[in-house]
Amino acid sequence: MNKMSKRVADESVLFTITKVLTHPALRYVGGRCIKSIFYNFFFLQYKAALMPGRIPVSSVDHPLDPKIPFTPKWVDIYLDFIPFWLRSLGFFLRTYPRTGLEGAADFIASMARVYTAAAEVYVKHLSTTDRPQYLANPRFVLIHAFDPHLMCIPSLHVMVVIRTYTQFRELIRSMGDAERFAPQIEELKQGALRITEAILYVKQHSINCVAAAMYAMTRFDPPLFTPEEAKDFVSQLFINAEIPAIEDAKALGDYMLERYTRFLEEGTRADAWEAPLLAFLQSRKD
Repeated sequence: MNKMSKRVADESVLFTITKVLTHPALRYVGGRCIKSIFYNFFFLQYKAALMPGRIPVSSVDHPLDPKIPFTPKWVDIYLDFIPFWLRSLGFFLRTYPRTGLEGAADFIASMARVYTAAAEVYVKHLSTTDRPQYLANPRFVLIHAFDPHLMCIPSLHVMVVIRTYTQFRELIRSMGDAERFAPQIEELKQGALRITEAILYVKQHSINCVAAAMYAMTRFDPPLFTPEEAKDFVSQLFINAEIPAIEDAKALGDYMLERYTRFLEEGTRADAWEAPLLAFLQSRKD
């Protein structure tokens, strides 16, 4: 299969990891990225879980969330969000083994910054949702064992997959290959949409969390995730789904876009990008 027809989904995660570990520049940023992920997500969350009460926690469920039924079969897609961006990185490195090193390093470094940005909210106010205690599938046992479920707003899953497809698109454009790799660019956008749907189907997040993540990504890198991009992203959620019903999907999308827009408007008047999210969390505090 030639490079023009190869799907990003066919890329090897092992190849990506090997490439990063064996190239000094990539190994350095890769190490910093791993450190950011473990500190800003796992360490801070477990610290909060083991020492409750130090950081306020708000429930961020929305009345429309039940329109999306708990659907355990989506768990594999939900858990794919890390391999998703690693495969994207691997595809880029395999396609541009020499000329793409600088772009690949920036891709990795930006993921570290995504986690750091999200933690600017988490260290001040945590959030959770009503998550079913479903243990019939071993993957859910893993989720419940390793995720205390205290970092819902903004959703790092959504932030990561949005960053993946938007930066991959930008990197490909910078190489002058946007037309050549248009199928892969679209493939990644659709993958980001499916993972976003999956976090809602497995009840790891609320639609409030998706709106907050979209807002975070617009503030993180405005040219890559514009309000127009956010509107288009929301419009494509659940378009091929049987459940939720069409009218419910529209209501869900309308709310997420409205909540995103409100965050954005509030953010333009705030001293810090995270202020609208913290204000929202404070309003939901028990």
